[in-house]
Amino acid sequence: MNKLSAADLMSLEQYARERPAFRARVLQHKSERQLAVGPNATWAFEDRLTVQYQVQEMLRAERIFEPAGIAEELAAYNPLIPDGSNWKVTLLLEFEAAERPQALARLKGVEDRWVQVEGHERVFAIADEDLERENEQKTSAVHFLRFELTAPMIASLRRGAAIGVGTDHEHYRHAVAPVAPAVQRSLVSDLG
Repeated sequence: MNKLSAADLMSLEQYARERPAFRARVLQHKSERQLAVGPNATWAFEDRLTVQYQVQEMLRAERIFEPAGIAEELAAYNPLIPDGSNWKVTLLLEFEAAERPQALARLKGVEDRWVQVEGHERVFAIADEDLERENEQKTSAVHFLRFELTAPMIASLRRGAAIGVGTDHEHYRHAVAPVAPAVQRSLVSDLG
């Protein structure tokens, strides 16, 4: 997928006018790209549209309109766009405020996340390439994952092979297999 450039973005004024319709479109799109993996983890599969929305929202919230600021936001978010042979995922660990510190402490090392294309070995996540998201006390509530797929896996997906995803952490073992057809169609469309 092509990375975003400043030319792909709306000005703050244009975004203010178009935001309600754009937001509705993106939220519908995101609903076909999110998976609840167990009761406390959401996997949001990113693509060009979800990243554009995030950049537009950041520019709006921070009132960024200078070219240097826009370039910074693009540099921060463009790595979340898949490149045709992988999936990029924002993993959200969601707990009530009172239980969050203990839960995130228990989930240190939660990197045991995988996807599996039917008929192929599991692919494990390459996690948090931008910066470390875990310290000695706890893991972060947000992780950025990349799953690299082989050409045979992509070919199988195009022929309709099912996708499964999961987490094998000792304190959090959950899987979704197969993923819903709408999610599968959306994810296969990311592959070159």
